[in-house]
Amino acid sequence: MVFKNHESALLPAGITDGLPPDAEDEAAVLEQVMKTLAAYGYDRVKPPLIEFEESLFGGLGMAIMQQTFRLLDPESQRMMGLRADITPQVARIASSRLSDASRPLRLSYAGQVIRVKGSQLRAERQFTQVGAEIIGSANPAADAETICLAAEALIALGIKGLSVDLGMPPLVAAVCDDINPTDEQFLLLRAALDRKDTATVQALAADIGEEAAAMLLALMNASGPVGSALHNLSKIALPSAAAAFRNEFEEIIATIMTRSPDLSLTIDTVENRGFEYHTGITYTFFARGVRGELGRGGRYPAPAGEGTEPATGFSLFMDTVLRARGRKAGPDRLFVPYGTDSARARQWRAEGWIAVEGLEPVNDTTSEARRLNCSHLVVAGTIKNLEPKDGE
Repeated sequence: MVFKNHESALLPAGITDGLPPDAEDEAAVLEQVMKTLAAYGYDRVKPPLIEFEESLFGGLGMAIMQQTFRLLDPESQRMMGLRADITPQVARIASSRLSDASRPLRLSYAGQVIRVKGSQLRAERQFTQVGAEIIGSANPAADAETICLAAEALIALGIKGLSVDLGMPPLVAAVCDDINPTDEQFLLLRAALDRKDTATVQALAADIGEEAAAMLLALMNASGPVGSALHNLSKIALPSAAAAFRNEFEEIIATIMTRSPDLSLTIDTVENRGFEYHTGITYTFFARGVRGELGRGGRYPAPAGEGTEPATGFSLFMDTVLRARGRKAGPDRLFVPYGTDSARARQWRAEGWIAVEGLEPVNDTTSEARRLNCSHLVVAGTIKNLEPKDGE
């Protein structure tokens, strides 16, 4: 199929049209993922594309404020925002419309999001986000379930070389609470740990103490494949609060390895970028040889009345998921020449064909079938395979 590039159809950077067959492929993949989530008992919700700022930026929404397109509602004269992330909307629904629903509450969603800027790993600013949340459970089993569920959904799509990078940002925060650095020192430490900048951490030893600097460096080095990382992490003498997070981390990982023994796991104990509002385990999904992350998630505090309730969940990014999956062959397209009984065409569709009916008589049905991108042709009531043309 040939598409022409017209200057008048130019779109903003990071915004693209979904063309055939990609749009159909995404719809099929989306349906398959949602079926997997539903099979685990996740009920689907459908938040609006646009909301008033007060609700969109409440609670978790503050974290994506800078990525949100904002506009004035001409009817109410109030500011609104186009969603940049659906997770805060799901948390809002759970705390308001579903506040009386039994906990733990399992919710799933799918929809388009749009962001002010792309990133190095994802230049796209508009894409489909799919996800699931468990709200109202602090049990580590909930974290393990969401990680294994996301992995199962991705593997069911045929994605190869899947890996999960696990993190526990509160570990560093708990260590820093124990050494009580200044705000400036904490920001320097946080940035250095995200960059794996050992020199800066060592330079701060004079201010935060040699023991604290050594502990943070040991945490930085306790990263890599799950086996060696857990071994190195277990040897670090951590303050009690940090040790409690480590124990929870180890419990979740043990459950994941029991439920999904073939899943490739790596650990980054000091990564915090992109997980600023998370309060427990975090995770990112990657596929070997694929640019960008397939999805990410973690534990966070969901709004609940005047306070919060524990929640955990993930989001999958369909643009990257589709790159990782690759294009799959769809049903064969069958050209049904003009004048063929429509009842036969309906029968072929029931058998799984895409049956394209001719709208007018043509002299050469074979050429017409090729022009309409069909792989098969009805000749005298019989389906014939179209042989590829030379060079195809």
